[in-house]
Amino acid sequence: MLRIDDISYSIQGRPLFEHATATIPEGHKVGLVGPNGAGKTTLFRLIRGELSLDGGAITLPPRARIGGVAQEAPGTEISVLETVLAEDRERAALLAEAETATDPHRIAEIQTRLADIDAWSAEARAASILDGLGFSTADQSRPTRDFSGGWRMRIALAGVLFSQPDLLLLDEPTNYLDLEGALWLESYLARYPYTVIIISHDRDLLNRAVGHILHLEDRRLTLYTGGYDGFAKLRAERRALRAAEARKQADRRAHMQSFVDRFRAKASKARQAQSRIKMLERMTPITAPEEAKFHRFGFPQPEELSPPIVALEGVCVGYDGRAVLRRLSLRIDQDDRIALLGRNGQGKSTLSKLLAERLPAMEGKVTRAGKLRVGYFAQHQVDELYLDETPLDHIRRLRPDEAPPKLRARLAGFGLMEAQAETRVGQLSGGQKARLSLLIATIDAPHLLVLDEPTNHLDIESREALTEALNDYTGAVVLVSHDMHLLGLVADRLWLVKDGAVSPWQGDLDDYRAFLLQGDAPARKSERDQPADQPAAKPAAKRPPRDELLGLRAEARRAEERVSKLTEMLARLDEKLADPAIYQNPAEAEKWGRKRAEAVAAMSRAEDIWMNALENLELAESG
Repeated sequence: MLRIDDISYSIQGRPLFEHATATIPEGHKVGLVGPNGAGKTTLFRLIRGELSLDGGAITLPPRARIGGVAQEAPGTEISVLETVLAEDRERAALLAEAETATDPHRIAEIQTRLADIDAWSAEARAASILDGLGFSTADQSRPTRDFSGGWRMRIALAGVLFSQPDLLLLDEPTNYLDLEGALWLESYLARYPYTVIIISHDRDLLNRAVGHILHLEDRRLTLYTGGYDGFAKLRAERRALRAAEARKQADRRAHMQSFVDRFRAKASKARQAQSRIKMLERMTPITAPEEAKFHRFGFPQPEELSPPIVALEGVCVGYDGRAVLRRLSLRIDQDDRIALLGRNGQGKSTLSKLLAERLPAMEGKVTRAGKLRVGYFAQHQVDELYLDETPLDHIRRLRPDEAPPKLRARLAGFGLMEAQAETRVGQLSGGQKARLSLLIATIDAPHLLVLDEPTNHLDIESREALTEALNDYTGAVVLVSHDMHLLGLVADRLWLVKDGAVSPWQGDLDDYRAFLLQGDAPARKSERDQPADQPAAKPAAKRPPRDELLGLRAEARRAEERVSKLTEMLARLDEKLADPAIYQNPAEAEKWGRKRAEAVAAMSRAEDIWMNALENLELAESG
């Protein structure tokens, strides 16, 4: 059991905890949530004993082992698998001693203990954890120096999971995982046999992997039972009740104060006035809960372009002459909301860079609308920022003619207030850097917004604000994220990036989650798999396989959606052209007339494609 008993702690005179108390029973899975800067990471350091409390106490069972990912694994010549195995210190020490021990009694003790801790299955367990975090069998044999910082963080995470401490402290572990790794971790933590406390802003993880929420607010700790959604509902109800009580008390205080002001000087009412003064003094003020200081992002809206805004035909793209993705034939319209799915290393970021014009095509044709503007949020947003400059410097470079108040207003619209505006980027928090990168990506009102893991370091409130902004946004969005909650609320098209190709995912996100957790389905048996003395089975009917029918239905549905979108676009263009004011500028009128002609031509093609898709589907279904 972890006991946090009446603790207090301050940093440079600023209190982070004041008489905070909580008890975490053994084996509980707990999500630690609270505003950025409230002190969640500091609480982990206090639990580990790295910082000294100003008051109170934190107690754990004797000899309890505490584990966490403090820093990335160093780059060495030791293999990934051996690095993880070495994290079980007792096993490593016993194996080393077994190599040199000569006393028969000690040898027997070593072997007995190795059996007790299941040391002989350790390699299989470590390999399974590494596989879940995205390391292939070949990767596990490579030295750790071959991997980048993000992958070394995964190695460090694998090591602490393998060592199975009694208290596992994880601080935003999904920030360096892809969607597949995040889903695996979610499943693993739900089965973890000991106590877990995890700092996370991933709603799905906090709903599925933990059974309690520990909320840090106003320097106090409150433990709630259930996942994040239940906590959020209960907290909202409590906040509403507290706000109502605060309003009622304010009304009572105002009424009593009015009586005192009116009758204090009257002898006949003096006693009643004094009585009310004492009541006011004894009344404990009920303060209404503070609203979040940052509510939403303000994305500027782009003007409308004729479809498609981006088209790829037979495109190959990669690095240093080596293709990662091949024969891409894709189309993006301005009203598309596309989520890129696929395991790590399959090419999601490569496709994002191609669409964002950060990576050229090696072959094939890329067609972009003439006035297309593209906004890009890089997976490692620090790569896009100048660490020695302030946010104000970044925005001033992009808008040199704007007055300082206007520049500061832009920053404030993304939650970067006056203090952060003048702070060097290198000293900002991860969430503040992410907000600055979002501002830079959207400042020119792009027609296409490419976001590669935009929610890293954003708290839950900021993620909700981002979801609202993307849903209100009138440009196209291409999104890579491990946040299933965000994907489910924003994306209406799913593209699977796999084996060097990009294709529509026929199911929904729940299907994809199940697909990942179950692993790739085994391939169907071919005729070569049949026994030599058994003839291949003949098809029972001419009806195509289910997968083919699903593909035809999806094709018909997409074609119908394209016709619907073009119908809406034509209606908007007709409304535009019906405005007499537009004809005062002949060039403007000609431009919009040309756009309508292009849309009419596109509608004709879309209707033909739709009719062909329906005919193919009807033929297939009729058998």
